[in-house]
Amino acid sequence: MKFAQSTLLIMLSALLISCTSRAEKLQSKKEKISRQGAQTLYKDYVFPQVKKSDLALEAYIKNLPLERKIAQLFIENLEGNKTFRSYETFSDITGKADDTPIVAGGYLFFSYNLSDTAEETASYIKSIRTYTEKNNQIQPFLAIDQEGGWVNRLKKLTGKLPSQEEVARNYDIAGAYDLYSLQAEKMSQIGFDMNLAPVIEVCTDDNRDFLDGRSFGDCRQTASYGIACVNAYENNGIATVIKHFPGNTNTDPHTGLPEITLPKDELEKLLLPFKEVCHHAPAGLLMSHARTSVLDPDTPACLSKTWVSDVLRSQYGYQGIIFSDDIFMGALASNGFPPEKAAVLAIEAGVDCIMTSEKRFAKQAKLLYQKALEDSAFESRINQSLKRILVYKIKAGLFELPLEGEVK
Repeated sequence: MKFAQSTLLIMLSALLISCTSRAEKLQSKKEKISRQGAQTLYKDYVFPQVKKSDLALEAYIKNLPLERKIAQLFIENLEGNKTFRSYETFSDITGKADDTPIVAGGYLFFSYNLSDTAEETASYIKSIRTYTEKNNQIQPFLAIDQEGGWVNRLKKLTGKLPSQEEVARNYDIAGAYDLYSLQAEKMSQIGFDMNLAPVIEVCTDDNRDFLDGRSFGDCRQTASYGIACVNAYENNGIATVIKHFPGNTNTDPHTGLPEITLPKDELEKLLLPFKEVCHHAPAGLLMSHARTSVLDPDTPACLSKTWVSDVLRSQYGYQGIIFSDDIFMGALASNGFPPEKAAVLAIEAGVDCIMTSEKRFAKQAKLLYQKALEDSAFESRINQSLKRILVYKIKAGLFELPLEGEVK
C-alpha cells in the first residue's frame, strides 16, 4: 500500500511539473516582465508595509465592534443602478438600538445593476463610495462576473469579451494577456476592483454541458491561460477570484447538488491547474457547492473544513480570500443546508467571505453574531477572515488603518 501511494505521489508530481513547466514556457516575455514588476512591488513595498502594520491591524480588529467585523464577511447583491443606499442597520444584527446603516464587505453587480453607459454606471459606483464614506464605514470591494462569452455582463459598457474556450482556441498566451489587460483597464475606469473570474475548471465530459464554453480546455491550457488571465487582471488593478474549487458536474448548482464521483487520482489531476494558479496569488478563490465521493463526501465543498482549510490552506498554501458560492443556491437549500446554517458552517470551515445573491444579509449575520458571543473560538475564526479581507483592501487602496486615537 505504501509503495502504491508513493508511486501515485511521484506520478502526480511529474504531472504537476509537466503542467507547470509548459505553462511557464508559454508565458510571454511581456507578461513575465509585468508579473515580475508586480512581484517586486509586492515584495519591496506592499509586503513590508503590511508586515510593519500587522500589529496595528490586529489591534484595530480586536477593537472593532463584532457586528462591524461580521459585515465585512459578506458580499451581497445590490438594488437598483442609480443611487446606492443600505436597507439594513446594525440593530438588525445586534438587536440593540443602532440606526447606523450596514455596508457589506463587498457588492456583486448583476446586469440589472448596470446602466446603459459606462458614465452612468461609474456615477452609481461613486454613490456607493460617497455613501460609505458619509456613514464612516469601510469601503467595499465592487465585483462582477466578467468571464467572457455568455457571462459578459459588461458587454454594453466594454464591448464583447470572448469566452474562455474561444480565447484558448484563437489567442496565444501573449494575445490572451493583452486581451484581459485591456478588459481590466476598462473595468477599472468604470470603478470596479474585482472580477469573479477566471474559471479554472478543466473541461471534461462530466462538466462540459454546465461549463458551456467557460473553460480554457485541458490541464495544460487551463493552467497556462489561467495564469495569463490572473496576471493580466491583477497587474492592471483588478483583483481576480478563480473558481469553482474543486469543480462541478453537469448538475447546475442553482437547482441541484453536484456530486463528483471521480476516483482520487483523476480528481487530483483535474485540480492541478488550481494548485498552479494559486501559486500566482490571485486575490480570491471561490468554492463550489459540489460534494466529492473521495473527500468529505457528505459535505458541500464550500462548507467543508477538509477542502477549505486542509487542502487549500495547508496543502496548497493559499493565503488569499476564500469565498463561498451563493448560499441561496438550490444546491444547499434543498439538501439540508439553508442559508443561515450554511453561513455558520462556511465560517467554521475556513471560508472568509460569504456570497449571497439576496439584497439583505442581516438575518445570516445575526446568527454569526450570536454564535461569536457564545464561542470565543468562532470569534477568532471571524478575526482571521477579517484580517485577510482588510489586508487585501489595504493593498487595493480601499482601506487605511486609522491613526492612533482616530475612530473609524
